[in-house]
Amino acid sequence: MRHALSARIERLFQTVPESVVLLLTRFALAAVFWLSGQTKIEGFAFNPVADVYEWGWPMLKDSTVFLFEYEYALPWIDPTWAAYLATIAEHLLPILLLTGVLCRLAALGIFAMTLVIQIFVYPDAYALHGTWAALALLLMRQGAGVISVDYWLNRRAQKTRP
Repeated sequence: MRHALSARIERLFQTVPESVVLLLTRFALAAVFWLSGQTKIEGFAFNPVADVYEWGWPMLKDSTVFLFEYEYALPWIDPTWAAYLATIAEHLLPILLLTGVLCRLAALGIFAMTLVIQIFVYPDAYALHGTWAALALLLMRQGAGVISVDYWLNRRAQKTRP
């Protein structure tokens, strides 16, 4: 009886398409980093879920550099450079993840950022960072899935090969 129920549940969950799981994974990870990046800039905002839009040229907030100087305080890198690099990465990598363009590399970038945050900034937040790392590792292993630009480009390239 117990084995039959377990087999039934397993078959039920196997009906969930992998592409849907990977799309949701990409969205969840992209949303976390995009929203974090949005807190570091002013002049531009894009959050369709919260219906927040501001169309302008993005500028780094003064408070962002302050955070990188005093709270985040990464070793071996100037706080201003760190603020710009992190803010750009928190906008670019989520776009790549969400669209499924260079997904594995984007996930690697997110994974690296997560490690830096865990090791140097918030070491006590290992449960949250472990979740981000697991999602990034899944995407690095599986790729973006069928619902992605990567998949479309790979299919197109295979069709044009002799």
